[in-house]
This record gives sequence, structure tokens and C-alpha cells, in this order.
Amino acid sequence: MADNYLEKRMEDYHNQQPARKRTASLRRLLLANRSYRGYDASFKVREDQLRRIIEVAALCPSARNQQVLRFRPVLGEEAEAVLKHIRLGGALPELHLPFEGTEPNAFIVICATVEESKYVDIDLGIVAQSMLLQAVEIGLGGICIGAFDHAEVREALGLRYEPVLVVAIGKPNERIALKEVEEGAQLTYYREAGVHYVPKIKVEDLILK
Repeated sequence: MADNYLEKRMEDYHNQQPARKRTASLRRLLLANRSYRGYDASFKVREDQLRRIIEVAALCPSARNQQVLRFRPVLGEEAEAVLKHIRLGGALPELHLPFEGTEPNAFIVICATVEESKYVDIDLGIVAQSMLLQAVEIGLGGICIGAFDHAEVREALGLRYEPVLVVAIGKPNERIALKEVEEGAQLTYYREAGVHYVPKIKVEDLILK
């Protein structure tokens, strides 16, 4: 009877404890952080979500600590204007990505206050990856877009500085899978049966011996 009593007390104790939130480990975030080219059009990204993503830039390291990057959140009609000047899925031109009805409805345009250089590019890579990881952590996703009409985007948004990268943000609506390959294999992404496959060189071939 004593054993049953203690067992019941322990069961009651555990039932009263809050459920443990699944930890968003770096590996889990990285696996979920893919280059999404299709989004749920019914989900509208909010301004506060874009701000939360941009905020990580203030925490990132910067080459020579120059902090030359600036960020323009883009929503609503402005997003539609930017959409006309970007290109997605360059390796799959026959698909005309994104498919109609799956376009992103929010962007972050990253600008540089100085001429582009290796130091600007270092900052750009660090910040863009960090922002996308933050997007994943809050349940969103995105893609870095280098293929866009710089002059048109700058004019459409009235930017003071030169845009160097466009980051699309939204609720992903496509399935992406990583495929491990040997070094020297074809690395171009492709699609089969509705799944977007991304070849990745296996770890053993990445490590120099």
C-alpha cells in the first residue's frame, strides 16, 4: 500500500510539471533552413516578425567591426513590386519558379553603405545565414536571392544605398530533401515527384586529411 501511495504521488507530481519544450538545436535549425522557393500564400508575414529577424544582425560579428549593412523590411504592395524584379530557381528555368500562388509576400533587402568588397561579403554571408536561422526558429523560412535587378529594386523602394541581397521570407510550402553524394558528383539541385532535392557532399569528403 505504501508503495502504491508513493507511486501515485510521483505520478501526480510529474503530471503537474509543464511539458518540456523541444530544444531548437543548431543542427535542427540548419536542417530546416533550406532555400524555399514556394510559400503558403494565405500566410501573411507580419512587420514584427521581420523586425525580429533583422534584430539578429545587431548580434552578428562584422569584419573590422565596420557594420556597413542596412536592412529594409518589405511587405504588402512593396513586396509585390520587388517580386517582379527577382528570379528564383535558376537551375530549373523550365519550371518558372515560384509557381503561381506560392510567391513570397515579404522580403528583407540588405544594402551596403560602402562599395562591395570581400569584407562586405563576409558580413553579408554571416548576417544572411543568421537571419534565416532566426526565421526558422519562429516557424518561417526563406531564401537568399542574388539574382535580381538592383536598379529596379532600389528605385521601387527608394533606397539610399545599393541593395546587395534580397532575402525572401514566408511560410514554406514545399518539401526539400538533402541527398548525400560523393565528391565530384553533380551538385545541381533538382525535383522529382514534387520533392526538391539538394545534393550535399558527404562529411568524409569535406575533411582534408
